Amino acid sequence: MADDTLPKLLVRNFRRWGDSRVALRKKDFGIWQDYTWKDYYEQVKYVCLGLVSLGLERGDKVSIIGDNDPQWWVIELAAQAGGAAAVGIYIDCVPGEVKHIVGHSDSTFVGARDQEQCDKLLEIKDELPKLKKVIYWDTKGMWKYDDSILISYNEVIELGKKYELSHSDSSFEAMVEQGSADEAAIFCYTSGTTGLPKGAMLSYNNILISSMSANAANPWYEDDDYLSFLSPAWITEQLLGVATPLITGTKVYFPEEPETAQQDIREVGPHIVFYGSRQWEALLSEIQVKIIETSAIKRLAYNLFLPVGFKVASLYYERQQPNLLLRLLYQVGDWVVFRPLRDKFGLLKCRVAMTGGSMLGPDAFKYFHALGIKLRNGYGLSEMPGTNWQTVDDVKAESVGRPVVGVEERISDEGEILGRGGALFTGYYKDAKSTEARLGGGWIHTGDAGYFDDDGHLYFLERVADLMQLSSGDKFSPTYLESRLKFSPYVKDAMILGVERDYVAAIIIIDYENVGKWAERRRIPYTTYVDLSQKPEVYELLCMDIGKINNTLPDHFKVKKFVNLHKEFDPDEAELTRTRKLRRSFMEDRYKDVIEAIYGGKASVDIRAEVKYRDGRKGLIETSLRIEEISFGGMS
Repeated sequence: MADDTLPKLLVRNFRRWGDSRVALRKKDFGIWQDYTWKDYYEQVKYVCLGLVSLGLERGDKVSIIGDNDPQWWVIELAAQAGGAAAVGIYIDCVPGEVKHIVGHSDSTFVGARDQEQCDKLLEIKDELPKLKKVIYWDTKGMWKYDDSILISYNEVIELGKKYELSHSDSSFEAMVEQGSADEAAIFCYTSGTTGLPKGAMLSYNNILISSMSANAANPWYEDDDYLSFLSPAWITEQLLGVATPLITGTKVYFPEEPETAQQDIREVGPHIVFYGSRQWEALLSEIQVKIIETSAIKRLAYNLFLPVGFKVASLYYERQQPNLLLRLLYQVGDWVVFRPLRDKFGLLKCRVAMTGGSMLGPDAFKYFHALGIKLRNGYGLSEMPGTNWQTVDDVKAESVGRPVVGVEERISDEGEILGRGGALFTGYYKDAKSTEARLGGGWIHTGDAGYFDDDGHLYFLERVADLMQLSSGDKFSPTYLESRLKFSPYVKDAMILGVERDYVAAIIIIDYENVGKWAERRRIPYTTYVDLSQKPEVYELLCMDIGKINNTLPDHFKVKKFVNLHKEFDPDEAELTRTRKLRRSFMEDRYKDVIEAIYGGKASVDIRAEVKYRDGRKGLIETSLRIEEISFGGMS
């Protein structure tokens, strides 16, 4: 049996390791539960046969929505073993988004984690005529449901066992053997920054080539531990969390709940970590705030040794060795400051730390290297995943690495990154026009602007459509400026403005927790997010931080004005994609009154906005947002 599909790799690993090695570990009620390769194999087998008994056919699609759990992995591989493609859905998708993906993909089954996800599907089931069953694996709150479309995960396993007894001539491994490398393995729906999400179809060949290329750049081993933190609906987690462990035998850990992930990471101490840029930025903010709150002696040690860390990191980028004195200073700083910090956040054993998705700012990137965390950037698309990776001995703070073996890239005359070779997707499902546009001229058009340096490193700048130009003609990348702003522990998010305007401005989202702690230490009273965000003292705080950033930027890049928004950006309100990227065109229209007030010279702008709560209720916020102008020394 050629190991050219994910189910075939599972069969190989079951035969190789059986009960002797753990494949997956999930924390339940505070205790880590082990799934050996035998357990993994048997659950996939019986769920697959159970699905077949319920009507699964080769060529079908099976959608899955839920947190990172072994059951997601099992349902995905079970569907693929039966000849179907798996379709991931982000857990925070609202019913309308779920309906689009399940309906558009023609899914006949849906795996759903819990009551919340089942409720979404029950709400839209009448609009999904091809849907046969919804399989839920968390039974809490489900005992009163009697809808015939619902079936529990354990019931499917029992159906699979009965099917095996009555169909001895139709073995599970014979089904697996029918799979081939060029069959569709997964559909990854795009983030929808420019319209409805499109279903990018990826074959086993695409996934395995991408995973093996990533593993060649940054090797994983049998004895490594990886904590699955990213949504498995994202192509990155499909490569890192699903496929690569099947290739290498790496053990995958699942946190008990998303809220306990940081604590669970510290318990596990994984060798391999991948956070999106927002998670690294949040971690950086948390470290900075904890340093502010710690004792004077610890702050002194941190402030003394952090510049040493930055100096060593700079030499590392330049492939130079620090002198003896610098090495000794760094070793002392590591034991006194950096090592305890890595330990506190579960990164003490981390050998491969990666980031991707949206660009992590160079300040944040260098900061983690200063702490001894050898962070590496990567780049890719759902349509062509894992095209670029940095390696441990070839890192540059602002690049996304070199193209992996088999991938060719160039920059178009318009500055767009083009690619070919490697793991190119097979097309968008039911959308030949978009497929043709994406693959025009034999190259995949990424829609991203970038450039190469003399060493062959790719530098990602911005989505081509999002590059901004001031009225003076000066061009700049809003993502770059936003990442610089988010280096402040008091800024959770930001949206840069300036298209055909005289200067750059920003809409700021404060980090409510960090700013709240700052206000409490200074005995500044506040009641709500809205109240805190508009405090004069908070504006003064942010003016100082933005002023420091401005001092490092060319004049035409400097942020001249900003406003603290009354709420956080929300994917449920279509302000962000499910991978937390800004939907700029939508945002510019939604906040046009705020933008016009900023550039109209007003000191404030009145906001009257509808707020949607998670339970479906709607509320109304009426407030006045202050508009602050920044002098390059701080407050205006």
